[in-house]
Amino acid sequence: MEKDDGVVVAKERYGSAEVWKYLAKDGAVERRRDDTEGDTRRGNSIVGVFKSVFLPQGFPESVSGDYLQYQFWDTLQAFSSSLSGTLATQASLRGVGVGNQEATVAAATVTWLLRDGTGMLGRILFAWHKGSKLDSEAKKWRLFADVLNDFAMFMEILAPYFPACFTVIVCTAGIFKSIVGVAGGATRAALTVHQARRDNMADISAKDGSQTLGFYNCVVPEAFTVPVQ
Repeated sequence: MEKDDGVVVAKERYGSAEVWKYLAKDGAVERRRDDTEGDTRRGNSIVGVFKSVFLPQGFPESVSGDYLQYQFWDTLQAFSSSLSGTLATQASLRGVGVGNQEATVAAATVTWLLRDGTGMLGRILFAWHKGSKLDSEAKKWRLFADVLNDFAMFMEILAPYFPACFTVIVCTAGIFKSIVGVAGGATRAALTVHQARRDNMADISAKDGSQTLGFYNCVVPEAFTVPVQ
């Protein structure tokens, strides 16, 4: 019993993250946060704010046991891909003529359209041919997507050094990246289903994006993205 607030008639717990108590006083029931049990002071400390921003609500009870291990390696992979992607984009822009006064806008536009067009075609064909296997073999295709993504970016980085074959190389890399988009996105959804323990797929997916973006912005300074000369 609490003399000033009333009688505690019930308590509601969401994992170890939050505890709420229902107080009866003067014929009315009031719901309040209970700051005496569990890890209810999430927002009152640096660690608590970090958990609220980057981890799903109700962590760790609301996710599978392998959530943290997977997210650590997934975030590290995303960070590495971001670095490689910056270099690949820089090389692609240099290859289509950015910074070169002799290059024409029409030639660059045609190259970019061919790259995007072949990528769309590759995405459609891959989804048609392998879409039904992405659920049952999620780990296999997740690894396949990561390796293929690295290979595609490596091709884009090397493309400017082979001007005669530049269009063919970037179009091939575009096909590979489109396959990566299908395989990576579909298998990520399957893994999110596995990690969600309380019908919280949307929360887990949203926090996954926050983790990747937050880690990248903390480690990579803005000056890293040097403009193409």
